[in-house]
Amino acid sequence: MAQNHVGEKATVCGEVVSAYYARQSNGAPTFLNLDEAYPNHVFTAVIWGENREQFNEPEVQYKGKTICVTGKIKSYRGIAQIVLYSSKQIRLKE
Repeated sequence: MAQNHVGEKATVCGEVVSAYYARQSNGAPTFLNLDEAYPNHVFTAVIWGENREQFNEPEVQYKGKTICVTGKIKSYRGIAQIVLYSSKQIRLKE
């Protein structure tokens, strides 16, 4: 479970069951929630607005697909997350 690896660099895979582009929110984040939908999510990949152009509508492109994301695991309000700065950090799982 990713929450047990906060502070470590890791790859986390799962199905994007909910995705949301919060364009009106501070920083215009896109949230890709894996395996459980918000508000019961257990892991989130976050793409900030300043990096979004590298991802080509990720909330549409990845919803319903299984992905793997790589980066440093952080905890936000008790939920594990990885911030994606580059499209090289995300891939579709075969």
